[in-house]
Amino acid sequence: MRVRVTEDSVEVLLSPWEKVLGLLGDIKVPRADVSEVRVVHDPIQQTVGTGLKVGLRLPWLYYVARTIRLDQAFVVRRGVPALSFAVRNSGALRTVLASTPEAEELARRLQPS
Repeated sequence: MRVRVTEDSVEVLLSPWEKVLGLLGDIKVPRADVSEVRVVHDPIQQTVGTGLKVGLRLPWLYYVARTIRLDQAFVVRRGVPALSFAVRNSGALRTVLASTPEAEELARRLQPS
């Protein structure tokens, strides 16, 4: 899994096995549709408290999953901070939480100037 921020979009790129086991594809959101960006230092704790999920779930270790309502996506692992952001105009998806060692840097790049 890799999180990438370009001039036009924010992308969460999954490996083939994450896509299959997580029942989730790559997430690509236009940058104009991203808001409420923040860093979550314990993404597993936040993920566990969100209710039922479908996809790859290794409780307290690793998640590549979405909530049953498909409004939240989680690609997180224990010990790695995560980039959290709200999404507009992307179907049911409303929030994304994705672990990346670069979470602080990516959050800074996504803040309005």
